[in-house]
Amino acid sequence: MTVMVDEPLTQGDDVLLDGFLALETPEGFRAELIDGEIVVTPPPLGDHERCIGKIIRQVIRYSATEFECACNKGLKVPGLDGHPDNRVIPDITFVAIEADPFHGAPTWMPVEDDGIIMVVEVTSSRPTRDRQAKRTGYARAGIPFYLLVDREEGRTVLFSGPDGKDYGHTDQVPFGKTLPLPKPFEIDLDTSEFA
Repeated sequence: MTVMVDEPLTQGDDVLLDGFLALETPEGFRAELIDGEIVVTPPPLGDHERCIGKIIRQVIRYSATEFECACNKGLKVPGLDGHPDNRVIPDITFVAIEADPFHGAPTWMPVEDDGIIMVVEVTSSRPTRDRQAKRTGYARAGIPFYLLVDREEGRTVLFSGPDGKDYGHTDQVPFGKTLPLPKPFEIDLDTSEFA
């Protein structure tokens, strides 16, 4: 399968970014640009996707606020100094319905202050990027909440209070406990089936 890029390449773009945007990834694989490194991951295992389904079902069904969500939506978030903007693909992106940021969004959607409420990552075989590089990238973008389901460590972590460099607050529970998600969610996330 050939991956077509809808973004125009300009003469001033970084060589790494140009190479990333021109990548041809195999069907089902996804490529991300994270802090100057191109990361290609294979399709996820069933338990990974099962966990994503459990989160979406709980948030949509029980949240005090109505959300729209997308799985695998490309986001453009600030990279580390000296690197081009990161191109990341969260497992889930929750947005405010009234903001409607997915409508007409490009392949790599820029993060806007009023649209994205929470991103979710469920760790796979190499969890370090989810724990560190993606977390700080989401914080640099000002995304209010980052939910990390760390299957290797058997815990669910909610990061909040981004300060432009990292998240200032962390709540975590081991699998099997409920994790309170604050406003605008106002639910207790059941983590018992994440293992």
